[in-house]
Amino acid sequence: MMARLADLPERHGRYMDHAIGLCSSHPTRPFAAILVDRGRDQIVAEGHNRTDINPILHAEIDAINQFAIRAESSGWADLSLYSTAEPCPMCQAAIAFAGIGAVYFGVAIPWLAARGWRQIDISAQSVVDGAPWCTTEITGGVREDACRALFVAARPGSAN
Repeated sequence: MMARLADLPERHGRYMDHAIGLCSSHPTRPFAAILVDRGRDQIVAEGHNRTDINPILHAEIDAINQFAIRAESSGWADLSLYSTAEPCPMCQAAIAFAGIGAVYFGVAIPWLAARGWRQIDISAQSVVDGAPWCTTEITGGVREDACRALFVAARPGSAN
C-alpha cells in the first residue's frame, strides 16, 4: 500500500537527508540507503552502491547485509529503509523477503530511466503487490528534489 507523502512526519526527511549525505563519498554512484529501527528511532545500517566490486551490491542490499552481519535475524519488521532512489525489483524483493516494514525513497525508477540510468521498469509497489505475504509500505518522493540533484550531477552509466 502506497503511503501519502503529505502525511509523513519530519523525521523521515531527516533520515533521507542522512542517506543523501552518504552520497558525498560516492558522487558518481548516488545510490545510498539506510535502515532505521523505528522503535528506537535509530539508524542501524548504511549502504551505498558497490557494483564496482559485485554487480548485485546495490545500496539497499549493502545496508541489509550490514544489518544482518551485526544483528540478530529478528526485528526486521520494525525496520524502515530509506533510499535515494526507488528500490529496483531485485532490491525490493530482498526487502520483502527480509520482512522490512517500510520503504521511503527519493526518485522513482521512470525518472532515473528517462535520464539514462539503467533501470528495470517494475516499481517497488508492483513487487510488493506481487508478493501477497508482503506488508511493506512504500512511500516515494521523500526529499525528491535533493535526490534528483544527486543524479543530475552524476553521470549515468553502468553504476546502477
